[in-house]
This record gives sequence, C-alpha cells and structure tokens, in this order.
Amino acid sequence: MADSRSLIPGSRPRAFWPYLLPGLILLMVIIVLPLAWNVYLTFTKYRGIRPPQWIGLGNWQKLFGDEVFWTSFGNSIAMILAMVVVPTLLGLLLAAMLFDLVGKKFGGRVASFLRATYYLPQILPAVIAAIVIGWILRPKNGALNQVLESIGLGGLQHNWLGSPDTALASIMVIMVWVQLGYPVVIFMAALQRVDPELYEAAELDGAGWFQRFRAITVSIIRPEIFVVTLTCTIAALKVFGPVYALTRGGPGTSTIVPAYYAYSEFFQSQQVGYGATIATALTVVIAVVSVVFILVQNRMETKEEQR
Repeated sequence: MADSRSLIPGSRPRAFWPYLLPGLILLMVIIVLPLAWNVYLTFTKYRGIRPPQWIGLGNWQKLFGDEVFWTSFGNSIAMILAMVVVPTLLGLLLAAMLFDLVGKKFGGRVASFLRATYYLPQILPAVIAAIVIGWILRPKNGALNQVLESIGLGGLQHNWLGSPDTALASIMVIMVWVQLGYPVVIFMAALQRVDPELYEAAELDGAGWFQRFRAITVSIIRPEIFVVTLTCTIAALKVFGPVYALTRGGPGTSTIVPAYYAYSEFFQSQQVGYGATIATALTVVIAVVSVVFILVQNRMETKEEQR
C-alpha cells in the first residue's frame, strides 16, 4: 500500500539517495578510484615494490616517441577492420538474407538454427577459441597445413602464426570468425520490428532484394548498426586474449596491441608507471571514439526527425 503522505499535495517525497548509495560505493571502489590511481601512476616511475617516484610528464614524452606504441595502435586499426568492418557488413547481409530469404522459404526455425550456429563462437571464451585455432595453424602438424598437403598444395604450407608476414592476418581471420555471430544476432532481433508488408509492397513494385535491403533494412535498423559498430570498436581497441594466447605480440612486434603492450610493461618489464600510461592513453582513445559515435548517431537521428 502506498504511503498516504506521498498522496498529500505539497508533502515532501521520500529521499531516494539511500537506494543509490550501494551502487555509488561500488562505482567508486571498482571504477573511479582505480582509474584515478592509474592516472596518478602515469606521472611516476614505479616498479611495484618501492613507493612511486614523481617524474612529471616523463612517461608521456616517452610514449609519444615510442615506435612500439604506435605499432600497437596500427595493429589496432587492423583489429577494427577484422572485428568491426567485416563482421558488421557480413552480419548485416547474413541477417537480412536469413530474415528476408531463408525465413520465408524454409521457415523461421531454419533461420533461427543458422543464427545460433553463427553465434556459437561467441559462446566460447576468447582464449579457448584462440587455442583451438592455434592447433589448426601449427606449422608442423596443424590441420591447415595437413589439408594443404593432402590436396597437393604442400608448397603453400606456412608457419602462419610464427611469420611476421602472416601472423597479424591469421589473427584477423580468427577474430572475424569469433565476432561474426554478434552482429547477426543483433540485426536479426532488430529486423523483428520491421513490418513484413514493407518488403511485400516493395517486391510488388519490382524492387529486387538488394534494393529492399538498402531502402528498408538498413534505414530501419540504423540505431542497431550504430550500437554494434560502437561496441565492436571498443572490443577491437581492447582486444587482448587472442594475442596473449597465440603470439604474445610476436613475432617481434608484428601482432602487438595496446592492451597487451600495457600488460607486458606492467608484469614483464615491471615498468608499472609506463604501463599505466599506455592503459590511460587507450582509455582516452576509447572515450573519444565513444563520444564521436554518439554525436554522429544523435545528429543523424535529428536529421531523420526533421524530414
């Protein structure tokens, strides 16, 4: 039963801040305080044993002149291609085909089964998936080289993860496979709110599948496309598990990414202050990317409303 005092005009409503206090405490302990400590460490020389020694902007000056750091961000662009661009485009096409073609011809159960099949790699932990693929790409007894030899293409056998010319490309292929199911599931869920009569009307007007895809599918599920693109971009910038499990950033620095570079400086080189600087720079980049995505989405939604 509602409190009678809340129904009296002019009465003071109950304070709600005690209900927010537990969440606020968790936010401070788990996010705000560690982030503040990490930012502080970027201005220090700290090896994790003795107290931090203040050095001002020394770590940041080193960062901007560090070729390995810029190489890691260049590899992040490759990860964005593998985890954002390719999966989003393929996922959009696959979702539209499953919804508009397969669902109509074979029924919703077949489309749902195929959707679940595409999503299976997402269920596996990233490290486990990477280890399984690593077995396939072994140079001596890996499944890929064995298949190439069995079909008479033994000359194409290669140390896929051990050569600088193929290591990054191999990880990119793995990430496309792992990431593809996520946009397929999101886009198919978004297509459930599209009125089937729109497709039927367009088909009666003589519109082909690609015309229906461009004019109806893409325009209606544009908010979901932005969400998938943003979340996948953040995941690509933070990618760590597959690189750690397969190559450890090697050979050389051919597959190093910012998250693994920060980890190696933290725990392998014991340069905690410099590792914190790399992690903070990565955080700033992710924050800027997120703000840009949100601003672009809001601007496009405003234009749509004004039409």
